[in-house]
Amino acid sequence: MSESAITVRYAKALFSLAKEKGKLNQLKEDMELISDACSHSEEFILLLKSPVVKTSEKTNIIQLIFQEKIKELSLQFLELVIKNRREHLIPSMCRSVLTLIRKEKGIKTAVITTAQAFDQEFLDKATKILEKEMGTKVELAAKVNPNLIGGMVLRIDDKQYDASILTQLRKLKQEMLKAQL
Repeated sequence: MSESAITVRYAKALFSLAKEKGKLNQLKEDMELISDACSHSEEFILLLKSPVVKTSEKTNIIQLIFQEKIKELSLQFLELVIKNRREHLIPSMCRSVLTLIRKEKGIKTAVITTAQAFDQEFLDKATKILEKEMGTKVELAAKVNPNLIGGMVLRIDDKQYDASILTQLRKLKQEMLKAQL
């Protein structure tokens, strides 16, 4: 079985159990916390992937890190994943669970990429505008890419709206090259 199929199977099982127990909001918070730990700590990822560290040691470390921070259901899930030697898949399992929860709650994800960072006030206003236009809750993440020069790129689920100066310059260059032919 492929790793992506395994990831989805574990994610669906955890999602179903949390939904049955009415704990989707708690699960969402826990998965976001675990996902943040995975994305911000290279040492944590190395620990999960290490074949040298024993399963019992990994379980103890997970308990030390998360015991006071996440609910029992999420902690038991992590322990089960480690016991089944699938701990290297924890980051992708978290992403899959979060995707299922967002889908269940009708939450759209959006990423706005700009050349310069914006303050939280701007992001809050942009979120409200997107929610009004889309008629659903939106979780907006911000990224900075100085190569854009100016403008922005907005990605909502699988759609992308590119209003960056970089793209406009590329289009202009292509038109000029076509005109030369």
